Amino acid sequence: MKAQLKDLLRLARWKARRAKVKMRVGGANAPILFANSFPKSGTHLLTQVLEGFPQIGPFVESGLPAITMYAGATGERTPTPQIVRRLQRYRPGDMGYGHLHAEPEIVAALCRPEFAPFFILRDPRDVVVSHVFYVTELEPNHVHHTYYTEELSTFDERLRVSILGRPELDVEFPDIRERFAPYLGWLDQEAVLTLHFEDLITNQEAALERILAHVIARGLEFSGDRGEAIRTLAGVINPSHSPTFRSGKVGGWRKHFTPELTALFKEVTGDMLVKLGYEKDMDW
Repeated sequence: MKAQLKDLLRLARWKARRAKVKMRVGGANAPILFANSFPKSGTHLLTQVLEGFPQIGPFVESGLPAITMYAGATGERTPTPQIVRRLQRYRPGDMGYGHLHAEPEIVAALCRPEFAPFFILRDPRDVVVSHVFYVTELEPNHVHHTYYTEELSTFDERLRVSILGRPELDVEFPDIRERFAPYLGWLDQEAVLTLHFEDLITNQEAALERILAHVIARGLEFSGDRGEAIRTLAGVINPSHSPTFRSGKVGGWRKHFTPELTALFKEVTGDMLVKLGYEKDMDW
């Protein structure tokens, strides 16, 4: 009952925000903005950028919860039809986010003409390091928090598990290569703009230009000054406002990877870093 009431209040606030935007801008066209990502790859950084779009066009923060493949507290898999139904709730100008595999039904739902979908990824070595900090220090309700904090005593042990996963469990937690594999299909979708977390940190203006161009190409009616719009988007970025922000650095994995962990990561991932453009070969 309490959860149902919370959902009703969320929907009421969403409808009120949409009505307010409609009064301000009328019936101007705008796509649905959806930030998709591999977990711990810059989700909040990208959503911050998207939150700048209400200053540019008829967009509204939906307030709907993230759409994810797994429940964080239990690790249970979300049924694909439920994910598709949740994507279908969005209306033009809404903004949402989640962690979604490139399954055929989900791809079809997210790549509809009314969506401007994004997929952000990050160096998987930084991802596994971030995963350790997230599970251990930032999310006490995470399904693996107790194991990381009570069964494992060193950072190296935790990083090793974040690389290898825990295939012995009933809930899905495979190694980092297998965890990433279901997301690779997004890289081949023309409707999806793929972004690298690192570009939003080190080459921000060019990344923001690509984001704005993608939204316009997917249906935003825009006649303003693009340079001013880019400055608006840049102005809303503040990684430290993310509830899971820790350092936001590029290449921080180098501080934590020992030679043994480097060898393990190479063994597990093979040429994944090369395919993703993070290395030229296996000699890193």
